[in-house]
Amino acid sequence: MEFETRIGKSTKESIEVHGYDLAEQLIGNITLADMAFLGAKHRKPSEEESQMLNALLIAICEHGFTPSSISARLTYLGAPEAVQAAVAAGLLGAGTVYFGAMEYVSEMLQNAFRQHGEEKSIGELAATIIKERKEQGLQLPGFGHHIHKPVDPRTPKLFALAEELGFLRKHSKLLLEMHKQFCEEKGKQITLNVTGAIGAIMSDMEIDYRLVKSFAVAARAVGLVGHIAEEIEKGRQESVAQQLFEYVENHTDYRS
Repeated sequence: MEFETRIGKSTKESIEVHGYDLAEQLIGNITLADMAFLGAKHRKPSEEESQMLNALLIAICEHGFTPSSISARLTYLGAPEAVQAAVAAGLLGAGTVYFGAMEYVSEMLQNAFRQHGEEKSIGELAATIIKERKEQGLQLPGFGHHIHKPVDPRTPKLFALAEELGFLRKHSKLLLEMHKQFCEEKGKQITLNVTGAIGAIMSDMEIDYRLVKSFAVAARAVGLVGHIAEEIEKGRQESVAQQLFEYVENHTDYRS
């Protein structure tokens, strides 16, 4: 039995990763985000791709106290000997509610062009998607935010950078048109959130929708380092996780 991979191999003298010598060609020459791009696209990113991808990952890296970061803190409280478990716990909640929507946005946009090709204008295609999802009882992913109303401050920044770097292409234009039509239909300004922007821009970077959320997971793992570091700095008794644990224990009505 033989296995095949293009990812990497090691010899006594060198380590080869995606066709590059790790020590001589990659270390000190590319960023961690570039490495993720290399894994997804099997080539190093251009300067513009690198700048765009790093911006996207920074945008989703941290958002304060979320179920993800709280999970990481609580797990570290119970298992300080296994910091990897705390990071893993924080990533396990990376579902549809908090940043999984970027996968669904990119899938929606990429499938729209696959199904309808270039036969419809952006305006017609946007109206078609909104109508079809409404008829199917499906929500529009990428819209709404529990804090940022009516504007998610990350969204216009990312789209402006995408335009500057040449990535404001058909998928982003389609999502922006959908946002315009959706707001008109609702008669009010609905937030186009950062997960929507990321899903659209990554689609314009020709990243398969099935990989989009994995970039977000990688970014969130980096953000969780800060939460665990803060728990360590505060010490066990003063940590947020310990306070949460004690609060729940002391404010729960136990009934038989």
